[in-house]
Formats: sequence, C-alpha cells, structure tokens
Amino acid sequence: MREELLDLLRLKDVTRQGWVNAGVPSPESVAAHSWGMAILALRLCPTELDLNKVLALCLVHDLPEVIVGDLTPQDDRSTKAQDELAAMVKLAPQWLDLFEEYEAKNTPEAMFARRLDKLDMALQAGLYAERTGLNLDAFVASARKTLGDDPLLG
Repeated sequence: MREELLDLLRLKDVTRQGWVNAGVPSPESVAAHSWGMAILALRLCPTELDLNKVLALCLVHDLPEVIVGDLTPQDDRSTKAQDELAAMVKLAPQWLDLFEEYEAKNTPEAMFARRLDKLDMALQAGLYAERTGLNLDAFVASARKTLGDDPLLG
C-alpha cells in the first residue's frame, strides 16, 4: 500500500512541460495544476453539479502523467489515449471510471472539469507573464478555444 501511495504522490514531481517549453523559471508541477483546478471548482462549481464528483475529476484527471509524462500539443500524441489508460489501470484502477468520464466528456461534471483545466492554465499564464514578462498569450488563446470570451480570462 505504501508504494502505491508513493506512486500517486510522484505527480508532485512531474513538471508542467508547456511552461518549461515556454521558458517559465520554476514552473508548477502537474499536481499543483490539479490543485488549482480543485480550488477553482470549490469557488465556481454551479449548484446543480455534484461538487464532490467535480473535485474527484480534477484530482485524478492527470494521474497517468506519473508514468506517461506531461505531453504538450507539440509532442507525438498518437498513443496518448492508450498510454494514459494503461497508466491509470496500473496506478489507480479504483478511479478508472472517473478518468474515463473526464476523457469522454459525457457528463456535465466532466465538461465543467475540462473547462476548469483550461481556466487554470489561462490564469496561471497570467501569473507567470506578470512575474516573468514572458509572452504567454498562446496559452490564453488555447484556453479561449474551450472557454470562449469567459470574463475570468481577463
């Protein structure tokens, strides 16, 4: 059991590759991103959605990256879905249904969690741009593809 728990906690050591590629010094981990989504969920989750489910989706959606790594749109993603599914089965089969729900976008909670994924990225881009002076507009533009003109994007 201890080793299984340590495997899950290794997500704290996986750096968000997109920020690395953009030249952000000391970028967040994937686990920090999942926490960001969770805190946004606590603040923004509509009352008609199951908050507990949204939080669970936020926390498990990137667990496979412990094994697969954080792939960016510039990486070869041809086997990403299969690789992440296999990683999830190995790491946390008890949460496979949550991972599959998130990937399938087939519930209001999964669709909301996916929006939070993009919102967290866009807001983090703003924080990094403010701190470093880097132009991270591409991250916000990517988020806008999902979020449209959401006023939270600034």
